[in-house]
Amino acid sequence: MAAKSGFDGEAAAALVKDLRASFASSKTRSYQWRVSQLKALLKLATDHEAEIVDALSSDLSKPEFETIVYEIGMLKSACKLAIKQLKSWMKPETAKTSMTTFPSSAEIVSEPLGVILIISAWNYPFLLSLDPVVGAIAAGNAVVLKPSELAPATSSLLAKLLGEYMDSSSVRVVEGAVAETSALLEQKWDKICYTGNGRVGRIVMASAAKHLTPVLLELGGKCPVVVDSGINLQVASRRIIAGKWGCNNGQACVSPDHIITTKEFATKLVDALKSELDNFYGKNPLQSKDLSRIVNSNHYDRLTKLLDEDKISGKVIHGGERDKNNLRIAPTILLDVPQDSLIMQEEIFGPLLPIITVDKIEDSFDLITSGTKPLAAYLFTNNQKLKDHFVGNVSAGGLLINDTTLHLAVPTLPFGGVGESGMGAYHGKFSFEAFSHKKAVVYRGFFGDAAVRYPPYTKGKLTLMKALVGGSLLGIIRALFGWSEA
Repeated sequence: MAAKSGFDGEAAAALVKDLRASFASSKTRSYQWRVSQLKALLKLATDHEAEIVDALSSDLSKPEFETIVYEIGMLKSACKLAIKQLKSWMKPETAKTSMTTFPSSAEIVSEPLGVILIISAWNYPFLLSLDPVVGAIAAGNAVVLKPSELAPATSSLLAKLLGEYMDSSSVRVVEGAVAETSALLEQKWDKICYTGNGRVGRIVMASAAKHLTPVLLELGGKCPVVVDSGINLQVASRRIIAGKWGCNNGQACVSPDHIITTKEFATKLVDALKSELDNFYGKNPLQSKDLSRIVNSNHYDRLTKLLDEDKISGKVIHGGERDKNNLRIAPTILLDVPQDSLIMQEEIFGPLLPIITVDKIEDSFDLITSGTKPLAAYLFTNNQKLKDHFVGNVSAGGLLINDTTLHLAVPTLPFGGVGESGMGAYHGKFSFEAFSHKKAVVYRGFFGDAAVRYPPYTKGKLTLMKALVGGSLLGIIRALFGWSEA
């Protein structure tokens, strides 16, 4: 089911042609097919837990706990929810009609878009590959999945397992790197879902524009954490650590990128973070089995470049240890980082956590709104006015008060970005809707055919039509009786 060598534009075109033929047969539209494929995905995740854990350990040294809970567990939850709710999602929604179309009825029918391309990321290579597939299948589409070549063990396993468990006439996997992805992007799709960075996101969007193909872009950004005083500092520190280093060692799109707190509170926060980091990962975190490694040498070099910048090197107050041979960097905290430093100019996507200090906590909002809109923003406070101001004024893909990253686990919430952090959203019913077209349908009979809409046009007809379109009952009565307006 995988295509590795020799996959070019011609092969990509043939693949799309096959899937379009399968979609045209209407097999993917049926409730039975959709449920069978969702159940197959669920069984795949259940049957091969150990292999998935091994693959992610190979690609990222990802702890078994994180793989089972955050990747396998969340995928299984997505499958179970879709299976349970699919009939209600597929059911047409009744819509109200107006006097203009009386007598009539209307509904909104969700129909599949067609053939979907999903290009996934390396940091959560199992979940971020298959979670969008759940939505695409639930919506009744044919799908091509392109896993990330930067997680080769997981990519290979996905190709093997989807080939064994899924309907290969409608669900395919293409492995490979830039050449294979480029060949896929040359084709016309009915939607493209890409998870990754903004640079590649722009390439995907430019390719999609040639065919007027809609895109769902899950990107990232510098996710800020605002920390107020007067909070439970131990709990806050643990939750920040769980979201930063407990999520693939900072290599997650919703991981805290930096902290903003007041000058007077910074020392207390740093002490709490240090204490909890020691509790979680020990005095020698480079040896900890509970921390993922950096994905590859390029990303390791990128992160060390951020650390080694002259204006940054003296700001490290905790961590900073490195092991290039094993691609490991310890959890690292930096205090009073200059805004013009490299580390503050790009998404960190790693175990480095700068702390920015401000005179008063309200100043943090100006810092956030002066930058690009992040995928997530976090606030720790007991101050209700601060919470209200944060929710009302900070634009981000999602917000979380007094915790980090957990909003992803709420299936009734959309997950997606805004501005440069992405466009479109999925998760739960939003996944179904992301890969569906909401089709407007109006039903009329042959009774009640009004002459007012047909030529020859008269002043009386115009008066009545104006009242009908404007929805004015009094105006309609006036027009019908020929009364002039007061």
